[in-house]
Amino acid sequence: MIRLLLLIALTFGLASSASADDIAATGRGVVRVVTIAVVDDQVVGFGHGSGFAIAPNRIVTNAHVVDLAERYPDNVVVGIVPTEGSKSYQGKVIAYDSQRDLALIEFTGARLPPSALYTGPMTEGDAVVSLGFPGNVDLATARSAADYIRPMTPVRSEGVLSGRRVLSGVEVLLHTASIARGNSGGPLLDRCGRVIGVNSAITRGEEGDSTFGFAIADTELAGFLHDAKQPYASIGTGCTSIEDRLRQDADADARATADAASAKRDAATQDAMTREVALEKARTEAGRARENVMALAGLLLVAGALVIGSAGLLESRGQRRQAIWAVSIGGLSVLVAIVVFVLRPSGEVDVPLSALPKTRISTPDAALGKLMCTLIPERSRITISSSEDVPIDWGAKGCVNGKTQYVAANGRWDRVLVPDAEQTVSVLSFDPATRVYSNTRYLMSAAGMEAARTARGVVPNVCNMDEAALGRLAGQQAAVRAVLPPLPNEKLVYSCKSAR
Repeated sequence: MIRLLLLIALTFGLASSASADDIAATGRGVVRVVTIAVVDDQVVGFGHGSGFAIAPNRIVTNAHVVDLAERYPDNVVVGIVPTEGSKSYQGKVIAYDSQRDLALIEFTGARLPPSALYTGPMTEGDAVVSLGFPGNVDLATARSAADYIRPMTPVRSEGVLSGRRVLSGVEVLLHTASIARGNSGGPLLDRCGRVIGVNSAITRGEEGDSTFGFAIADTELAGFLHDAKQPYASIGTGCTSIEDRLRQDADADARATADAASAKRDAATQDAMTREVALEKARTEAGRARENVMALAGLLLVAGALVIGSAGLLESRGQRRQAIWAVSIGGLSVLVAIVVFVLRPSGEVDVPLSALPKTRISTPDAALGKLMCTLIPERSRITISSSEDVPIDWGAKGCVNGKTQYVAANGRWDRVLVPDAEQTVSVLSFDPATRVYSNTRYLMSAAGMEAARTARGVVPNVCNMDEAALGRLAGQQAAVRAVLPPLPNEKLVYSCKSAR
């Protein structure tokens, strides 16, 4: 009976929302891991630690946090308590490595935002942040056992990376972020919210000695996930503040726009010169044709006059018939000469547009076809997203992939996407002149996503909207922007080229 009540209790609770920053974004996927040992309907053991989502339904924690569940699976309940929402969930250990002190737990019933591993270099003195549920805080604030299974925001503590060490044959990170028992299994993060280690142990401070934390190193975590055949997101680019990146990108965007405008002017000048050359060639050919026709008329006139003149000579010799033929032929030649002269070309040029070189300048609402967009690292800031190429099919009037309508704004096309199954709002933008495509991502709390979805309303996933529908879409996008945090978490900028 007690076991049943405990399992029911794991499904209830209240959540507090996280603030909109990189650490809080990772905190959305941090969980409390609770283990409850039951024998003959009696609770004989209770423990808890921390963990974080490596996939929407899988949690990384320390092996020692779930040691009882691994040894006595039939008598130990593993509870997963998210930081947001109103429920907790029962989990199952699916991978266990006592040497590395790592375990992987699977659960169902919810999808958590996964964390990403940082695979780039870290140096001593770099800032680090710990997230988790320290037991000493729980002891000071918990009023009952129910507080251990109630969703709440993880405790954040900051410090610096003190170096790498080897502890019992396992590579660990030594750091000064404050942790306690209960932080075990929680993530150690860089200042951009990427996982660099898994908190596992602390040194004991005796007679005023400083306390240090140990975290299972990123290399050990990557090896454990590989052995467990668990895919994970990894980021190798260094940490840059979003403010700096947005400022740098704005400068780069201004330069790209200026370059595109200059290229457009150069293309227009080149097109004008090419068309002028074509017209001049046509004028020359028309003048040459006029001169040739006039020369032909002159030759016919002279020939006709000579033939008519020879008729008199033939008449004087008594060759009257021949004289008559000469007059007839000469007169016909003169007549043809007059007709040819009258019908001569004017020399004016009348060239159809189809015969001139076509302009290379495309209009802003023209279709560009299938494009392959490649990330520009120096203009991007990534904390969790993939950096792979993005294919798009850019149709006329802002129709993307034949189904998603973008809205024209200041020479660009924008679309705000608020998905139903993900805690991320994406502001997509494309500039046809520079062929720069960007995805500005806001990693939202559950409450923030609910507000964004309410502001979005219902958006038809179709193209070729009429003016009224486009106006409504623009209004919905403005409403979503109004509820977004002041700064995004990520900005991915791509350069697009024809896929053909």
